[in-house]
Amino acid sequence: MHKNKKTGIIGIIITIIILTALVIITNIDTSKFHIAEGIINKLVMPVQNGLTYLKNKVAGNNTFFEDINRLKDENEQLKEENEELNKALSELGIIKAENKTLREYANLSDQYTQYTTVPAYIIDRDLSNLSSTIVINVGKKQGVEKNMPVVSADGVVGHVISATETTAKVLPIIDSSSSISGIMNISRDNIIVKGELGSSNTLKGTYISADADLILDDEVETSGLGGIYPKGLKIGKLTEIVEAQNITEKYVIIEPAVDFSKLETVLVIIK
Repeated sequence: MHKNKKTGIIGIIITIIILTALVIITNIDTSKFHIAEGIINKLVMPVQNGLTYLKNKVAGNNTFFEDINRLKDENEQLKEENEELNKALSELGIIKAENKTLREYANLSDQYTQYTTVPAYIIDRDLSNLSSTIVINVGKKQGVEKNMPVVSADGVVGHVISATETTAKVLPIIDSSSSISGIMNISRDNIIVKGELGSSNTLKGTYISADADLILDDEVETSGLGGIYPKGLKIGKLTEIVEAQNITEKYVIIEPAVDFSKLETVLVIIK
C-alpha cells in the first residue's frame, strides 16, 4: 500500500517535470537554431495539441470538434443536393433540345403539307473536300427508300442513296457527284445544278442556253425533271455569272439555300 502511494507520487513528480520542461522548451528562442527548431517543433506540437485538447475537454469546450463534424455532414448533404441539381439541369437540357427538335419538325411539316414526309435528324456526317454524305436516324422501318428527296426548312438537302432498317445515307446537293435539274425563278430558264469538288458552300450551274436571261440573286428551284425531286423546291440563289469564249462553257455560281454546317433536322419526302 505504502509502495503504491510512493509510486504514484513519483509519477506525479515526473509528469510535473516533463510539463515544466515542455513549457521551457516552447518558450526558448530557437530562431538561431534552424535544424533544432524543426526537431523541437515536431516533438512539441503533438504534445501541445494533446494538452490543448485535454484542456478543452476538461473545461467542457469541445464544441469546436462537434462543429467540424456537423460541417462535414452538411457538406456531404450539399454535395448530394448539388448532384441532384446537376442531374435535373441535364434532364431539362435534354427536354429543351427535344422540344426544339419537335418545333422544327412541326415547322417543316407545315412547309411541306402537300407531301407525305418522315421527320429525321442527322446522326453522322462527312462533309470533306472529296465527298459529302449525311446519315439520318430513319430507315426502311419508317418507309424510307433509295432516291427519296430530303429537304430542310430552307430548301433541298439531297436524296437518299441507301437505307438500312433504322438509318439512311443521304447524298447532299453540294457533293460533286450530285446533279439536279433546276429552273430560274424569274427568267424560267433551265439549268443543271451540280456540286463543286472541294466546296461545301457553292454550287455550279451549267448547260445554260445561249439566250438565257441570267439575273443575279435570282432563285433556283427544282424543275421536277429527273425523277427524284418534285418541282418547286428551293435550291439556292445565283451569286455569280462566269462568261466564257465558248458559250457552252458558260456557267454560274449558286449559293445553296441550306447551310449544311448548321443542318440538324430534315424531312424525307415519301411521296
